[in-house]
Amino acid sequence: MATFKTISSDDIKETTSVLNQLVDFVEEDVSGSNTRKRFQVFVTSSGTNAVTSSLFHTVYDQNFTLQTANELFDTTVGLYHAGTTVTGTRTAIDSNGKFLFPSSSLMMREKVNIYKQFAQLLLGDSSARFTAPFSNATANDNVDEALFVSFKRLFVRDGIKRETFAIKMFQSSSGDITNNLAINSTTNPASGSAIFTDVGSSTSVERSATGGDVGNVVNAANTAETVGLLFYQQGIAVFDMSKVFDGNQIMNGVLQAVGATGVGDLKMGKQNLGAGAGDTGTQKLIPGFITSASIDQILNHVTETRMGSGSNTFLTFQNNTKINSTLYFCRATADEFNFSTNPSYTNTEGRIRVIDTGQEDIEKSFSFVTTVGLYDANEELLAVAKLSRPVEKNDEKDLTFRVRLDF
Repeated sequence: MATFKTISSDDIKETTSVLNQLVDFVEEDVSGSNTRKRFQVFVTSSGTNAVTSSLFHTVYDQNFTLQTANELFDTTVGLYHAGTTVTGTRTAIDSNGKFLFPSSSLMMREKVNIYKQFAQLLLGDSSARFTAPFSNATANDNVDEALFVSFKRLFVRDGIKRETFAIKMFQSSSGDITNNLAINSTTNPASGSAIFTDVGSSTSVERSATGGDVGNVVNAANTAETVGLLFYQQGIAVFDMSKVFDGNQIMNGVLQAVGATGVGDLKMGKQNLGAGAGDTGTQKLIPGFITSASIDQILNHVTETRMGSGSNTFLTFQNNTKINSTLYFCRATADEFNFSTNPSYTNTEGRIRVIDTGQEDIEKSFSFVTTVGLYDANEELLAVAKLSRPVEKNDEKDLTFRVRLDF
């Protein structure tokens, strides 16, 4: 039989530690057509000019058709229901409170509902408005056109570590081949990339009742300019599209449209943005493109031109993994555990092999500890701890073995 010793509450300690892991994403993952999955869940009608679109895109670390592919993050866009972009586009409100929009706009109610869903999750009120900075905001700090990036639990773990987040995005772009959306580079030349980070968030800790800890995302070149929010435990970044991008850029191209008749060389269900008949080329990114394009086309433009398309890292952060540990201090006094229950410890006559014949009064028994077992009150084995090497135990030693269980 094994020798048991009761562990008291004084011998049990609980502690928590944090492990940090560096996470980074490359441009080609977010811009690639086979690493960014679209979910066609929105359909306007069944006619020839029907428009289908996703409500969000999921970015993978490799071809999403492979079983080894990991989801990195989801991204989508939303509009605040009382912002000028929505109220300036809205034509009426029906008797049921439903917003009505012209046929030249697309998915406006879906964009509004997406914003409300994130507001409910992160702010606790679907009618609430995101502001950047999170508190002490003015009217100019309202986030009415939001780009949402929701990182997957696999990479966020228990939260994003403060002041480790950084993302590079192009505030202007020279064109978008996929969407046939060209920027008027003569009027608004490309201004290159900008880096946005949560630097300084450790000194101004803020918290949302439902969204957890919040940090302000600022322009690294001008930390006084707040461009978004980062919800650390939720792993969600909210960017003000009017600040991270040049909202005044002129947009020219062809968009999907409801009720379009295909004038000129356009096909059914298509409309010109910025260069069509009667348009003098004054349609801007905000509100023109944001209200006229489907969510798919907006996300295609953002991911393929605003986040780069090379092999460089465009986003990085460190995550937090909380490790809860229970420490059991298993103590063996000088007179305890000096005998082994291994059958080979004694010979066929029952004599202890480590004590020579006739030396019983001189030599003392000893053992080598290799394993510590933790048992419940019914003497059922619950956990086993293996020592890296055998440790000698004799009547001249008090030993304490620390068993650590992590979860």
